[in-house]
Amino acid sequence: MIDQPVSGRAVQPDVSRRAPEDTPVRLPVRPGLGRFLVLCSVFVCAACGLVYELALVALASYLTGDSVAQASIVLSVMVFAMGVGSLVAKRLRCQAVCCFGLIECLLALVGGGSVMALFAAFAWFGASRGVVVAFSLAIGVLIGAEMPLLMTLIQRIRAQDASNAVADLFAADYVGALVGGLAFPFLLLPLFGQLVGALLAGVVNVAAGGLLVLWLFRHDLTPRKRAALASVFAVVPALLGGAAVFSEPFEEAARRAVYGGEVRVAVHSDVQEIVLMEGGGGHGRQPGAAAHGPCGLELYLDGRLRVCGTDEARYHQALVRPAMAAGRAERVLVLGGGDGLALREVLRHPDVEEVTLVELDSRVVSLARTDARLSALNDGSLDDPRVRVVIADAFRWLRAWPQEGEPPYDVVVSALPDARLAESVRLYSQEFYGLLSRALADDGRFAVHAGSVGGAGHAFWTVESTLRAAGLHPVPYAVDGRTSGFPADTDRGQQEAAVGPHPADWGFLLASPGAVPPLGLGAGASGPGALTRADLDRAAASAERLRIPGLPPSTLLHPRYG
Repeated sequence: MIDQPVSGRAVQPDVSRRAPEDTPVRLPVRPGLGRFLVLCSVFVCAACGLVYELALVALASYLTGDSVAQASIVLSVMVFAMGVGSLVAKRLRCQAVCCFGLIECLLALVGGGSVMALFAAFAWFGASRGVVVAFSLAIGVLIGAEMPLLMTLIQRIRAQDASNAVADLFAADYVGALVGGLAFPFLLLPLFGQLVGALLAGVVNVAAGGLLVLWLFRHDLTPRKRAALASVFAVVPALLGGAAVFSEPFEEAARRAVYGGEVRVAVHSDVQEIVLMEGGGGHGRQPGAAAHGPCGLELYLDGRLRVCGTDEARYHQALVRPAMAAGRAERVLVLGGGDGLALREVLRHPDVEEVTLVELDSRVVSLARTDARLSALNDGSLDDPRVRVVIADAFRWLRAWPQEGEPPYDVVVSALPDARLAESVRLYSQEFYGLLSRALADDGRFAVHAGSVGGAGHAFWTVESTLRAAGLHPVPYAVDGRTSGFPADTDRGQQEAAVGPHPADWGFLLASPGAVPPLGLGAGASGPGALTRADLDRAAASAERLRIPGLPPSTLLHPRYG
């Protein structure tokens, strides 16, 4: 039997015994508007949180060249950390307003400054992956602590069924994540770049938190707490703004630390960062080593060395001359190679009548035409009347080939980025080589650099297996004479920290649809360092000694480089 109160009236709850997080709060606006403002704050926080996440993934991918691995690391670590943050927030609900304010300030500072800190660690210490994990953990914990505290605040405005409150909060959170996910690549990145874009997100983040804490819930704070929080909310955007003001000098100093030497050109195109410099230390320069190394003129694309002036001639001779010497070479297709160096070797062959160069980045082509040193190095090949330059993605261009009865090519030369870079994997897939074989004449030849046979043998022989799976018949050869890390491996920081020399060879594959093509040089360049017949014979024998048999081909659905 349930006891009834003596007076016959319902027992009123004892407000004095309520926990602080359950006590109604006095607001400067109506409760409905207060709830709306809290949901707006959820929206902004979610958008900024996703910007921090994407900025970390983008920069880590740029620094290491492996976007799949970096995205996996950042996302998995951050989601785990968000769970930890949610558990931590359970102990903060008694001071929800004050703790939420401090968390937003710390999140804005850590998230907004993450790109600058990561790039600084990479530039001066050669570290990247550990810093990415640390920032992913920190940002994830702070983001995870937001939602429980916001749930507490919105319930204090007007208590409602928990399921409805959670639905409202998650709806605002997901919509904010959508906006942040779209704003980063289409607004922040093109207008402000990674560094300033992340700092700007931090300023927006702290502004939203300050509006909620210092105005909407100001009556929940003592005067001393309000003054302390106001100081913190003033200092954080000032720090972020100061970092934005000094972003250009910072970037220049970091670039000098990364590359060494004198930077001639440094531009961000729609595709990548392009750096052309004099007297750098080459890709193998240890942090703190002398800036002047063996390369002379150097071209870096997204931090990876693509041209070393002292050994590029031997490299491009090895790539182009065997393909040109093995048969008819009137029509030639060059994929990539916007620097004009492979094109220079193609045009030295007397039979060439027409060359099509397909390059993704128009800024690379423009630089190769206008920079005095680079245009002298490529002999002005891009201005030759036999050359047609097409700005397009190589995969899409081959997929649309042929146009208007265009005849096939006698020679196709691939001057594309390293197969181990995540963004390049599809350009070394069975599907890509299947498209390419359509563009080859029956007796045509295809030449590709597939990495170092001695230093990256698994990737090299996977390319060979993939060519075979596409119906081509390749012959391998590994040319020595390499004085730099050209083309660069996928993680500059890891390579700089490694002990030992660079891989000593360039590994090439020459393939044909009909039969294995003969290896020869024909007429060509001479002088010190020029490729000779003896070099080529030694290169073929060297590659065969290092053969790794039985590797499966790489496809779009099952990439096997890494």
